[in-house]
Amino acid sequence: MAAFFSGFSEPPRHEAPEPLEGPVVATVTGGTIIWFVLFLVQLPFYGWFDDHGHTWWVWTCLAGGGLGLIGIWYVRRRDAAIKRSSGSTADSAPAEPEDPGPTAR
Repeated sequence: MAAFFSGFSEPPRHEAPEPLEGPVVATVTGGTIIWFVLFLVQLPFYGWFDDHGHTWWVWTCLAGGGLGLIGIWYVRRRDAAIKRSSGSTADSAPAEPEDPGPTAR
């Protein structure tokens, strides 16, 4: 079996790119709202979905909204932790010594 893999070379390794940061809380909140709106829009047609065996569409939207609520909780806590972390590193940075001014000798 080793002979089979001997012809393959290891792919070149590159440094991982920096993660993209954006309005994560707003994005997750917007997605959650969309899931709930889709659930509410489909709810009046539940009979049609049931007749055609597509009720999972309705429940998928509700599950997406519910998981979105968990996602909102998660990203808000993450955002707060990042802000706390960046604030604490600025506070813990050594302060520059004050200029004592001219000294009398």
